[in-house]
Amino acid sequence: MKKKLIAGNWKMNGSLAANQALMQELLAGLGAPGCEVAVCAPAVYLAQLQELLKGSALLAGAQDVSAHAAGAFTGEISAPMLRDFDVRFAIVGHSERRQYHNETDATVAAKAQQALAAGITPIVCVGETLQEREDDKTEEVVKRQLAAVIHANGHCISEIVVAYEPVWAIGTGKTASPEQAQQVHAVLRKQLKAASASADRIRILYGGSMNAANAATLLAQPDIDGGLIGGASLKAPDFLTIIAAAA
Repeated sequence: MKKKLIAGNWKMNGSLAANQALMQELLAGLGAPGCEVAVCAPAVYLAQLQELLKGSALLAGAQDVSAHAAGAFTGEISAPMLRDFDVRFAIVGHSERRQYHNETDATVAAKAQQALAAGITPIVCVGETLQEREDDKTEEVVKRQLAAVIHANGHCISEIVVAYEPVWAIGTGKTASPEQAQQVHAVLRKQLKAASASADRIRILYGGSMNAANAATLLAQPDIDGGLIGGASLKAPDFLTIIAAAA
C-alpha cells in the first residue's frame, strides 16, 4: 500500500529566522510520521533547509525547476543544481506559474522530464479555473494538462506525483467538496491507468485550500493520496494536524 504524501508549499514566504522557528516547531511535533512529508521552500532557502532537515523524516522540495539542464538561462535553476541540496520533490505547473509566467502544458512536461532525469520526483499540478468549471470543462482541462506530461514522460510516468488543484480554490478559502475532489481524482487515476501498468503506485494529491479542518474528510476519499498544502504549511500546528490525518 502506498504511503500518503503531504507536501507543504511555502510559496514566496519565509525568512532565515522564520524558517528556523517553523522547522523547529514542526520537527518537535512530528515524531515518526505515518506518511511521507515534504516542505517546498523558495530556492534561496534550500541550503538552510538542507541543514535543518539533516537526520529527520522530513524531505526537501523545490517550488519550480528549469525546463533546461544547463546553459544561458539567467535566473533559472536546473534539476542537477537542486540535487546538490538534497531536493527530493519539485513542484511543476503550479497554477500560479501557469498564470503569471505563461507556462504552457509543453513547458510543464519538459520541467517534469528534467526533474525525473535528475532523480527528483515532480509534483505535476493540474486544475481548472472557475470559468472552466462553470463551462463544464473540468475534465477536459485536467486531462489535457496531464496528457502533455504523459506524452513526454511515458516510460517513467509511474515515478511522478500528480496534484489536482482547482484554481478557484487556491488561497480563496473555497474548497472542492470531498465528492468534487474525488470525482476529478478518479478521472486522473483512470487516465494514468491507461498510460501505465504501474499507475496504482502514482500518488494524486489534492491541492485546493486543504487545511486542518477539512483534511481528514478529503484524505478519506479513495483516490486522494495526500495533499499539496499552501497557507496551512506555514503554521506548524495546522500542518501537523494535516500530517496526522494522512497517517
